[in-house]
Amino acid sequence: MSGPPGGPLSPADARDELVALVHRGVRWPVDAARALRDPARARRAAVLVLFGVLDHLPAHAPGVPRVPADLDVLLQRRSATIGHHPGQVAFPGGGVDLQDAGPREAAVREAVEETGLDPAGVEVLGSLADVPLPVSDNLVTPVVAWWARPSQVAAVDHREAVEVFRTPVAELLDPARRGVVEHAGVRGRLRTPAFVVGDGVLVWGFTALVLDGILDALGWTVPWDRRRAFETRRFEPRGSGS
Repeated sequence: MSGPPGGPLSPADARDELVALVHRGVRWPVDAARALRDPARARRAAVLVLFGVLDHLPAHAPGVPRVPADLDVLLQRRSATIGHHPGQVAFPGGGVDLQDAGPREAAVREAVEETGLDPAGVEVLGSLADVPLPVSDNLVTPVVAWWARPSQVAAVDHREAVEVFRTPVAELLDPARRGVVEHAGVRGRLRTPAFVVGDGVLVWGFTALVLDGILDALGWTVPWDRRRAFETRRFEPRGSGS
């Protein structure tokens, strides 16, 4: 059972609400600019959206009293030399390979390969509807998980990711850290949600769209200024240390 409606949540309550969310699903934005060229031939991929109490550092985000201050989500920053989405913040994940039983297994395998996490401590709660990613011609399954037993993480292969970090959910919900990014897509201009996390790291594009959809569907979102636009070039990547 989760906490009272509108009341503060414990981490266990947050997990329960994530389980309920997986069962009812999330509706992603649908428009022509986000459509794949040929969905039947798109590459299947999966990402691990891993929530949990990952450390003991409280969030410094006012205005989000319902969300536990120690609830985090795992993110990583991609290498600037990688082919698609260079330098962007992303979830761990990648293509569904032949040896994978499905998207869930692929998401966990990729997360282990990219961050070194211990899969024994990851509780997969379920999968959400696929999200098209036209720029790389991928159809991506977000796999929602809970870190039941956290383990050490770091960027394993710096050719793919240069940094792995845990972002407080309360930071993502802070209205002062929210805005939008307008950018070129495969079929015209796109407008996606954006978040500024940590000491000035911009989360935008696919990752921000998935986070925004999940947080909205959970009913955790705090009203924010949807007219505030961020320019990606103003946000320089942090150092390459893991």
